[in-house]
Amino acid sequence: MNKRTIRIWDLPVRVFHWALVALMIGVFTTGLIGGNLIFWHGRLGVAIAGLLAFRLAWGIVGSTYARFAHFVPGPGSVLAYLRGQWTGIGHNPLGALSVLGLLAVLLFQVGSGLVANDDIAFEGPLYAAVSKNTSDWLTGLHRQNTWIIGGLVALHVLAILFYAHVKKDNLVKPMITGTKEVYDPAAKPAQGGGLVSFILALAVAGVTIWVVTGGLLSAPPPPPPAQSVPAW
Repeated sequence: MNKRTIRIWDLPVRVFHWALVALMIGVFTTGLIGGNLIFWHGRLGVAIAGLLAFRLAWGIVGSTYARFAHFVPGPGSVLAYLRGQWTGIGHNPLGALSVLGLLAVLLFQVGSGLVANDDIAFEGPLYAAVSKNTSDWLTGLHRQNTWIIGGLVALHVLAILFYAHVKKDNLVKPMITGTKEVYDPAAKPAQGGGLVSFILALAVAGVTIWVVTGGLLSAPPPPPPAQSVPAW
């Protein structure tokens, strides 16, 4: 059977993936060190919010294998994969579930971080939108969810290593080059996800950043005017 190279991951997906890796390293580092870096932790969290919004939009308007409609698996696909009967390119059913799980916990982490506080100097940009008790509760969940994220990331890395060393399938290279070698003559290269789609997804990310930085919150009242000092 002839082997050929086709395009599966478009540039926006690849940039999203590696930008998310870099931002997560940064947000974990600043969160663990704390101190004055907690403010950078918050800024990186806002950047991740915009990045996730872009990916969610791109999952609807992006190219073939980036779309959720293509890779979100049903029970039949998962069973077929476990039986060794699944054929396809892009995310396999278990990989797709891993991606969806990671997106879900990251969305919760970002959402809880936006209203978090450290009882010292840091308050998330949407802290004023909730009560102090709610902020404290979500701050605690924000910290605990870090362990879940770490576990999913570790599972993701282990799966990549398993595929590389056991199945002899390099999953990292296509996420760098965008292309993959396939044997299936019916496999088609990714289509769609053009400039208009990219601008739309970018607009969604921009609006999201505006909202999560307090764009919809009422502006605080201006300070009272300074009182003139009597000239006695």
